[in-house]
Amino acid sequence: MRIGFVGTGTMGTPIARCLVAAGHELTIYDRRAEATAVLGAAGARPVDSAFAAARDSAVVFTSLPGPSEMEAVALEPQSGILAGLASGSAYIDLTTNAPATIACVAAAAAARGVAFLDAPVSGRPPNMTVMVGGAAADFARCRPLFEAIAANVFHVGPSGAGVAAKLVTQYLGYTNFIAALEGLLIAAKAGIDLGILAQIVPVSAGQSRTFDNAAHSVLSRAFASAGTLDIVAKDMDLAVALAREVGAPAALGALASDAYKRAQAQGWGQEGYPIVARILEAMAGVQLAGVEREG
Repeated sequence: MRIGFVGTGTMGTPIARCLVAAGHELTIYDRRAEATAVLGAAGARPVDSAFAAARDSAVVFTSLPGPSEMEAVALEPQSGILAGLASGSAYIDLTTNAPATIACVAAAAAARGVAFLDAPVSGRPPNMTVMVGGAAADFARCRPLFEAIAANVFHVGPSGAGVAAKLVTQYLGYTNFIAALEGLLIAAKAGIDLGILAQIVPVSAGQSRTFDNAAHSVLSRAFASAGTLDIVAKDMDLAVALAREVGAPAALGALASDAYKRAQAQGWGQEGYPIVARILEAMAGVQLAGVEREG
């Protein structure tokens, strides 16, 4: 199948590589020309605009930093994706997006006779999870493409449902991360050996993968081992906004979101998001640093 792929960054490149490995013919675009080099070497064809990536493609994917970038690439009248896609084609957005942006782009796609699926992802290809919103028939048509890039494929519901599900998972994960940090700080101030605590929690009531990640990254100061703070802060902001829109409580998430924004204000946006620990450490007057013990 001829596929266009726009946004060949940290996530887009390995996802697009899976599609190439599955035998598809890819035309790729990124505003940073150097970001297409790896895929170009693998057989994908770089072009100079999103329009060119969409033209003559049966399906176009986008994998972009956020709502504003995706909306601009999709809707730009002369060089955008929808300007290049023919009626009967499909547009799949992998971005962790805002429901309002999804609604806007989906409406524009429908007006051009283009199927639109919001399909944010979690994890890393090919073992990641994809959460898809859109018409059941469109999902069924594109399912083989999803199965080429992800181990866990879910059709969540109508347009926008995929993004809503992804924002809920982000809310849970990154709010839990702040709770894990607070637990570690309570333990540190109470005089508990944090290496021992890191062994206790996984076999007790507080067990969670998020705590395990927090203990590893923060105690070892391996902040760069995770995604960037800017992305996490953006996702938390979108998740809390979704809660407001649907009238759901999000008090814990709002507090967690504030912590990530405080870390951004320190100029740490391009650091790994666990660096938010420094904000809570400053509040507690203690640093969570040490060597984890072997189990």
